[in-house]
Amino acid sequence: MTKKNKKSEEDWKNKLTDQQYRVTRLKSTERPFTGEHNNNKDKGVYRCVCCDTELFESDAKFDSGSGWPSFYRPSNKENIKEEMDSGHGEARVEVLCSKCDAHLGHVFPDGPNPTGLRYCINSTSLDFKKEEKE
Repeated sequence: MTKKNKKSEEDWKNKLTDQQYRVTRLKSTERPFTGEHNNNKDKGVYRCVCCDTELFESDAKFDSGSGWPSFYRPSNKENIKEEMDSGHGEARVEVLCSKCDAHLGHVFPDGPNPTGLRYCINSTSLDFKKEEKE
């Protein structure tokens, strides 16, 4: 079981940029095609910008054309949690960091094989750690 990272709202506001706070703590969404990780092709690991938990590996990233980084699987299913989101007049599945409850994005059943899933994730919620070359 992952130990929860509990911070006060003031702590989050001090740690994060305004946009990171709006997206991860207030469940906002960045505009499509504006995020720094949307076109990233480097090898490495995507981590939660709030608590540094590993979320996705670059080998599971694909270009969905949606304007947000998309992945067909998380690096460790235990590091994310999914909840129903009925906001905006539609039923969707919200994706959150299981350690700090940061809003990451949503998951849809229209992704590529082998999972058929598309984790549509806000760049703002991610920190990328580039793979070290040996």
